[in-house]
Amino acid sequence: MKRFFAGIVSIMLTIGVGTVVLSTPAFALGEGGVTRGINDARGDGVPTNLTNGDSSLVKKIINIMLYFIGILAVVMLIFGGFRYVVSSGNKDAVTSAKNTILYAVIGLLVALFAYAIIQFVLNTVIGLGGNSTDV
Repeated sequence: MKRFFAGIVSIMLTIGVGTVVLSTPAFALGEGGVTRGINDARGDGVPTNLTNGDSSLVKKIINIMLYFIGILAVVMLIFGGFRYVVSSGNKDAVTSAKNTILYAVIGLLVALFAYAIIQFVLNTVIGLGGNSTDV
């Protein structure tokens, strides 16, 4: 049974590595790329630089939401630590406090990664859409 699973894993790895190594890259963006599509979709009277438009408002709203999520995670971390200190050896209370601390740390990490992903996406979209000429 072990040999069967090892064989399946080796076949899958061979196919996966072979696909990555032997495939040729495809460059999908042509002349103008995404910037051209953004400029074509822009209406009359809309600024050509996306940082002056709604994206800055969206960025502020997302930053405020992530700020409150971070504050909530830190408050829950402190609350879990307080519950751990006052549990006085009760196994159920200690387990509950440890779970609260664990979930608060996980929430803090999720908020941090969400912030990084959102900043990357917004900066990429703003960078692609700004400072281009209309055809």
